[in-house]
Amino acid sequence: MASENTLLTDLKPSRADIERISREGQAVTLTNCDLEDLDLSRLDLSDWCFDRCNLKHASFNGARLEGACFKGCRAAASSFHGADMQDGTIEGGDFSNTDFRGATLSAVTIHRCKMTGANLREAKAIGLELEDVLLVLAVLPKLSFRKMTLKRVDFSETDMRFCDFRDAVFEDCSLRDAHLTECRFENADLRGADLGGVKLTDARRFKGAVISKRQAADLLGQLGLRVF
Repeated sequence: MASENTLLTDLKPSRADIERISREGQAVTLTNCDLEDLDLSRLDLSDWCFDRCNLKHASFNGARLEGACFKGCRAAASSFHGADMQDGTIEGGDFSNTDFRGATLSAVTIHRCKMTGANLREAKAIGLELEDVLLVLAVLPKLSFRKMTLKRVDFSETDMRFCDFRDAVFEDCSLRDAHLTECRFENADLRGADLGGVKLTDARRFKGAVISKRQAADLLGQLGLRVF
């Protein structure tokens, strides 16, 4: 029988093992476990903790992961399509090219994580917290970052069409060469953002935003003007 806090360490469990433990309804922590290529779709893994686990190519599609935490996991090319991850935590690790399409990411905290090429299309992300996250070449259309403070987030070359950044604050972030068609930036503070690659003709996308004198000078420099 599982104890009140089930601990699994250095194991390679099967789906049947995980399913059996999940039915016992206890809090579970997996440490250094190998779940590569494992299909865990549609299981209830709420409040489970995956600590330094191998989740490469694993499937959590449609799973219940409310309050679950992922610490230092290797999860490249894994899939959370349609999973409910609200109130969860992703701390460190590699989630490059991971599929979060249609996932519920409301109130999820993501810190110090690599998410290059991740797909968050149609994800529900109200209250998402991002800090020290690499989202280069990610797909994030229509996500709302309204009133969020984004700290050290790299959105370079990311698909951010129709995203809502109203009243957001950027701290040491990058929007270099990002796709910003129809984004909203009213009252956003962009002084802490790298706007490299933005053409003066595209500056209208930042209508209503706050930028620094240096950023304004860079834009006007494209017309041969110098700002002192």
